Amino acid sequence: QVQLVESGGGLVQAGGSLRLSCAASGRTFSTYTMGWFRQAPGKGRVFVATISWNGAGTTYADNVKGRFTISRDNAKNTVYLQMNNLKPEDTAVYYCATGSGWPTAHYNGWGQGTQVTVSS
Repeated sequence: QVQLVESGGGLVQAGGSLRLSCAASGRTFSTYTMGWFRQAPGKGRVFVATISWNGAGTTYADNVKGRFTISRDNAKNTVYLQMNNLKPEDTAVYYCATGSGWPTAHYNGWGQGTQVTVSS
C-alpha cells in the first residue's frame, strides 16, 4: 500500500501561485496513474488533474486548464500540481490519489490533504 503525503498548501492572494507536492512511499509509485482532487467547504470532492504512470498523458478539469499543471518525478516518488493565476473559487482542500488505468482511472489511495486558501 502506497502512503501519500501532500504539502505546499497555504494562503495566497488571487492571481498568485502555489506548487503542491505529493510524496509517496513504496517502490510501486511509478506504476500508478496519479490524480489531484479538491474539496471545497460544503461540497463534494471533485477531479482537478491526472497524469499517466510515465507522465506522457495528462488531463485537466475545464476550470483549471491553462492555469494548473500536473507533473511527476518517478525517481523522487512525487507528483506535483503547479497552480498559477489562482482564484478565490480554487479555495479547497487538495488531495492526491493513486489510481489504476488510463485514461479512465479508478482511484483507491488517498492522502490526508493540504489546504489552499485564495483571498480576493
